[in-house]
Amino acid sequence: MRLLTALLFFISFCATAQPARLDGHTLDGQRFSLEALRGKVVMLFFWNTDCVPCLQKMPELRANAAGWRGKPFELVLVSTDRDRAAALGYLQTLKQIDRNGPTMPVLWAGDLSFGSGLVAPAGVPLTLVIDGQGRIQARHAGRISDEAWDDVAGLLP
Repeated sequence: MRLLTALLFFISFCATAQPARLDGHTLDGQRFSLEALRGKVVMLFFWNTDCVPCLQKMPELRANAAGWRGKPFELVLVSTDRDRAAALGYLQTLKQIDRNGPTMPVLWAGDLSFGSGLVAPAGVPLTLVIDGQGRIQARHAGRISDEAWDDVAGLLP
């Protein structure tokens, strides 16, 4: 068991040595690049509309992100839905809830180019915490935990 843990740690360390790369467009059609967010702590939340725990956490994600406005922090939502229409439907729902629309980028994995060890996950929810240099510092599979927010807070100046 210790060998497996050590191996997973080594693989995780190697994957985070290079800055993560993610490029494409938001569901609103805006150009998106993870590299453009350098200098900010980024929480990348992979989800889909079939994932009940994912949808249950969305209000918490939006509230916490709003609480950190003015800090070098960005929440990025990446839908792993099979088709873009499901993710677009959710974005429209968000816009109905808040007339100003979501303040964070909402992406669909099918519109993105992944690189430097970053891939769309097989299962959701998955939360990645990325430091200001673009390196993945923490991975949280399953329901987003308080530890994920602690990881973000620990990276903020």
